[in-house]
Amino acid sequence: METATATATPTIPIAPNTKLEEILRIYDAQKKNFQNVKNSSPSDRLKKIKKLRQVVYEKREKIQKALWNDFHKPALQVDVSEIYPVIAEAKNFEANLHEWIAAKEVDTPLMLVGTNSKIIHEPKGNVLLLCPWNYPFQIPLKNMIAAYAAGNVVIIKPSEFTPNTDDIIREVVKEVFAENEVAVISGDHTVSIELMNLRFDHIHFTGSPLHGKSVMKKAAETLTSVTLELGGKSPTIIDDTADLKATAKNFLWGKFLNSGQTCVAIDYVLIDEKKKDEFVSILKDTIKKAYGDNPQASGDDCRIVNAKHFGRVKKLLDDAIAKGAKVEIGAQTDASENYVAPTVLTNVTPNMELMNEEIFGPIVPIVSYKNLDEAIRIINSKEKPLALYIFSKSNKNQEYIINNTSAGATCINETMIHNGHANLPFGGVNNSGIGKSHGYYGFKEFVNERPVLKAWNPPSNLLLPPYKSLHKTIADLMLKYL
Repeated sequence: METATATATPTIPIAPNTKLEEILRIYDAQKKNFQNVKNSSPSDRLKKIKKLRQVVYEKREKIQKALWNDFHKPALQVDVSEIYPVIAEAKNFEANLHEWIAAKEVDTPLMLVGTNSKIIHEPKGNVLLLCPWNYPFQIPLKNMIAAYAAGNVVIIKPSEFTPNTDDIIREVVKEVFAENEVAVISGDHTVSIELMNLRFDHIHFTGSPLHGKSVMKKAAETLTSVTLELGGKSPTIIDDTADLKATAKNFLWGKFLNSGQTCVAIDYVLIDEKKKDEFVSILKDTIKKAYGDNPQASGDDCRIVNAKHFGRVKKLLDDAIAKGAKVEIGAQTDASENYVAPTVLTNVTPNMELMNEEIFGPIVPIVSYKNLDEAIRIINSKEKPLALYIFSKSNKNQEYIINNTSAGATCINETMIHNGHANLPFGGVNNSGIGKSHGYYGFKEFVNERPVLKAWNPPSNLLLPPYKSLHKTIADLMLKYL
């Protein structure tokens, strides 16, 4: 393994902390303004969503530059994985919000004749978005669209580790929204704690399961509802029927996009032992064709976000190699740029740290299996993943894997693109998340589905005490026929 190391660890740039008095001022302004936003028409809110979409598109180059300055994210990746998802989400709400937010009439049971009922969608109120650094533009604005379109007021807390993106989010938001509608509050984890000490009506958090537990624990003090988009170890199964060339190409997106810093990235691979060597050879060639002999110089390979996370990923890599993992390709690192090359490891064993922690970096551990049941046992021995990927031409194998595992989502012969499907919910299960996001499912997270029953001609209640034999007869008839 060739490793270039800087003489000193670079300082992690972070966004400056918003002062507490400023946080309280913005929070109070939004509390006072909530009823105005709630009672605004969906059409008025959609006008601002449309303007947001236009502003984002107009600032495309500035957004690209911000992401490059934060962690060398290539412009094309910014377009596809940061800007497009925001624009697509805005268009989805523009097309469907009137239908989603409309009151839903429900059927009246026979025993309640004389009434009618509906379900209205009322906004929850003050919403807090605690956002991560890995997709620092997409995630805050996509979730803000859903929360604001539903009629809430919103505070966005971006990650402090992507200060340039923090600045451009603030610029975009200020150009579209009044501060008492949507506001950006910056800072480190102490600012997040100060925000969570306030009483919000809903908290949407994206991050690790460890920090998600802390958010949920804090929210429980006030019984505040939460959406937790977490992560975990998303496995990939490659069976003996898979198209190995197509599968290897998919890894360029499903693992190496954003240098593996994606909550639904491929985390480890389980492959039929008969296909392992062939797949490894194809994957190595695919990586070389994509990034050249020196991926660091290609311009198409992202960096780890900062020195802290670079050190964490390198520690996982070093631990695996020290315990016997074989480097098939990659493993070059450069602390001066927080760079880790696209890496493939074989001879991976369960005692290695990267098989027990979410990698969140461009390292592919490959483990062979003798039969599908062995692969399924490995998956089920871990927490339920945010995503499970299957590469197979066998419908029988696909269904068997799905029926014997649990995951937030599953893609067959693809990876990660379910995240961009407007009509699919996005989220985890148990350790990988609570609640869903995107489109209609994101809208539902930010509203209270409030039932309203109206009696037109209130009937005489035949079940009021004192109870007599007639009451028993009525109860008997209800249980038998209604």
